[in-house]
Amino acid sequence: MLGSLCTLIAALTCVSGVTVVTQKPPVVTLRKGETATMDCNLGTVTKSAARWYKQIPGGVPQFILYFHHSFSSPTYGSGFSAPKFTSNHQSQTNYCLIINNVVEGDSAVYYCATWDGSVSEVVFGQGTKLSVTGSSLSPPVLTVFPPSIAELRSNTATLLCLSSQSVPFADVTWLVGGSPVSSGISTSTAVQQPDQTFHISSYLAIQTSDWNMGKLYKCKVSLGSQTSEKDINRLKRLIQ
Repeated sequence: MLGSLCTLIAALTCVSGVTVVTQKPPVVTLRKGETATMDCNLGTVTKSAARWYKQIPGGVPQFILYFHHSFSSPTYGSGFSAPKFTSNHQSQTNYCLIINNVVEGDSAVYYCATWDGSVSEVVFGQGTKLSVTGSSLSPPVLTVFPPSIAELRSNTATLLCLSSQSVPFADVTWLVGGSPVSSGISTSTAVQQPDQTFHISSYLAIQTSDWNMGKLYKCKVSLGSQTSEKDINRLKRLIQ
């Protein structure tokens, strides 16, 4: 059942149904003991409840709670209860998940879902990533690698940005000439290292002609309020 749910989450977050479940913010970064708040909008659905799931990277989704605006309190899944986990609503479509006194073990992706009766399917939001650290966050350490010589003999090439950080989630963006890039990006999930840090790899596909023209590329990684940036272009590569 849990394995099937993993597949459902992966598939249904991409389904274009009648309703679109929207979650915000995409990333929440907190210190141990603070309170996490995540919002969920059920789109056109007004009669169904909001369901919340927790998924640790590499693990199976866990059902947290089920809450409808007509309920006095949520219905909980196994291992989850108040006052640690609770929910409220601002309207028939806007719900909120609240996690009190967060600890490092609460770091995970939290998905909001609902039943869309008009198309008879479950629709999931894109997820909110929660990172909890026991101390003040340090900015991520970035290393950007240029295209290989072999790649530069073809029409397309790849840049690699490696981020080393203390928490498993981060927002990774690329810019070229100061403008955000919206395509050609592939970013991995975090991989924990023996020293307990996490590594995220992000690849950007570029045109070899743009690289040879000296266009400036920037990798930007944000952890809450902490942000690191690293530039690279053909000239910088030659200087190095």
